[in-house]
Amino acid sequence: MATHVGMTAQILVVEDELSIQELIAVNLVRAGHSVRRAVDAETAQDMINTALPDLILLDWMLPGISGIDLARRLRSNSHSRDVSIIMLTARSEERDKIIGLETGADDFITKPFSPRELLARIAAVLRRRRPHTVTDVIEVNGLRLDSSTHRVTALGTEVTLGPTEFRLLRFLMAHAEQVHSRSQLLNQVWGGHVFVEDRTVDVHIRRLRVALEASHCDTLIQTVRGSGYRFSRGV
Repeated sequence: MATHVGMTAQILVVEDELSIQELIAVNLVRAGHSVRRAVDAETAQDMINTALPDLILLDWMLPGISGIDLARRLRSNSHSRDVSIIMLTARSEERDKIIGLETGADDFITKPFSPRELLARIAAVLRRRRPHTVTDVIEVNGLRLDSSTHRVTALGTEVTLGPTEFRLLRFLMAHAEQVHSRSQLLNQVWGGHVFVEDRTVDVHIRRLRVALEASHCDTLIQTVRGSGYRFSRGV
């Protein structure tokens, strides 16, 4: 899945016990992760459809649709099939763990667990996913970006980009379908030590779209009102 500086990630916590949800969220934020929360599968599904997280902490026993059923649904959908999933459960029997892993969960944590164990498991899952995104060539829907040669082609035609637009496109393509706020893009593309205004992102997004306009690949870079920008894999 997505690769982040310092192995921090966008994490969705799906847990109906609010005290446990709060404890998890506090520890994740303290560790530098970005956290969203849901108390049931339906809410989680809506949030995932809007913005794909890097990792989902998913409680097995949820009101309505169970965590296991939601995991199955996510794995069968092309939009969410590659998202990392860690199941949280009070079930400790081996049979239950096998069911969870066969559903497509990347890992399984039995309650009660310590915050240190949770953070270690998250880091391990993110590391395992990391090699899949650290690649020289990213190709999505006719748009091809080669980091080693610093070239971008759209439907076979070379596209000329400035260095910032190139880095911006590479980050968005590597995290396709995820919504990133302007401040997140500034941090990831420009670097946290650079002090530039949020609207700088809008300027470079506009330049990027103009460069991709001739191939109609500009439509892959979507504005998500009130949230930021997303690179879409298209239909």
